[in-house]
Amino acid sequence: MAQILDPLAQEYSQAALCCCYINHTSKVQIARITNVPNWYFERVVFPGQRLMFEAPGSAQLEIHTGMMASSILSDSIACSKLEIGESDGAISLGVEVAIAQPEAETSAPKAAA
Repeated sequence: MAQILDPLAQEYSQAALCCCYINHTSKVQIARITNVPNWYFERVVFPGQRLMFEAPGSAQLEIHTGMMASSILSDSIACSKLEIGESDGAISLGVEVAIAQPEAETSAPKAAA
């Protein structure tokens, strides 16, 4: 199921949530959880990619959007809002899964020929 390279500490593993985040932007993002002591979680999420992970219910997922030679904190989402639930064998995604919407791209109007 979820790829876990840095497993949760024993005290968090029993109450872990299975979460899903989708990058709906056209930019590369970094997903990071920093508010869980003694645990490191950071993943690159490419445009259109779905990231599934386990985290404690109190965790906050920070989304950093990549810019030229830097990144900015563009969102902070409670992992409890990203929880995947199972009911009758069907998977239902939380309402906040599609939180990162594409930025409105502005372009100059085309000149009439």
